[in-house]
Amino acid sequence: MSQPVLHIVGAAVGEGASDGGCKWGANALKEHGLQRALAATGRTVTWGETVSAQPMLASSRLGAIEGFSEHLAHTVAQVLHHGQQPLVVGGDHSCAVGTWSAVAEHLRPQGRVGLVWIDAHLDAHTPDTSDTQAPHGMPLAALLGYGSVGMTDLFGWRGKLLPSQVAIIGARSYEPAEQALLSQLGVRVMYMPEVLERGFAACFAEARAIASTGTAGWGISFDLDGLDPRDAPGTGTPVEQGIRLADALQALDGCSHDPQFVAMELTEYNPLRDFGGQTARAATELLCTVLAPSAATLELAA
Repeated sequence: MSQPVLHIVGAAVGEGASDGGCKWGANALKEHGLQRALAATGRTVTWGETVSAQPMLASSRLGAIEGFSEHLAHTVAQVLHHGQQPLVVGGDHSCAVGTWSAVAEHLRPQGRVGLVWIDAHLDAHTPDTSDTQAPHGMPLAALLGYGSVGMTDLFGWRGKLLPSQVAIIGARSYEPAEQALLSQLGVRVMYMPEVLERGFAACFAEARAIASTGTAGWGISFDLDGLDPRDAPGTGTPVEQGIRLADALQALDGCSHDPQFVAMELTEYNPLRDFGGQTARAATELLCTVLAPSAATLELAA
């Protein structure tokens, strides 16, 4: 069975982060040749609308993200409605609220969506627990049903993700309040020491099983700061001793061959910190590896 058209949605948002440079990430990856590289794998690829946050129309940074999330969610929902596979390219990780709310709404008649969340951070703060009040530290909590109504209740309902169908890999920078929430909910978190001990491949296999068991579909939200800064320095909040790119590529190869794989999201690419384009190359290779239609050698864009 042929794979659906891969439709890229740019998420031009940096207002959720302390360093807003990732707002330009989607456009920079477009200029780098991401669409051409994905097409070289054999996929049919289109690049549609780039959704931009509008801070001037909001009363606060959180308000800007709430408005942006709604716009992105309806854009991704249209991609799914047309039978295409969305690839959301950000942008700070607050974009996950729009992406996965749309996927959850689309799958709702058939069942739930499961999610593998690869990140150096837990992103499970709420406005009540966050010292920085940075919305990019809140999307996972919002998708689980905790946080501001403008992030939790897109499409008129909350709890887009069930805790038992989410797995986090690579966390190594977090605060007690968000760790406590995830622990209370029973979300499986594979902190970086466990990843180093077991290997990323084993951890990802477990996470994939969690996300795909008892769900109508599953996807990956990949924050580039989950990778080791030696391989991907161009993020706003790099954290040492992360997942090595080579390990990620080996484990993620061909995920989209699974007919239950519904969507992919890549976040926190900050071109203003990516001297020499190393992180753009890593991001491109990562996406091509996940989304290629076959295991054939990939002709990546330089």
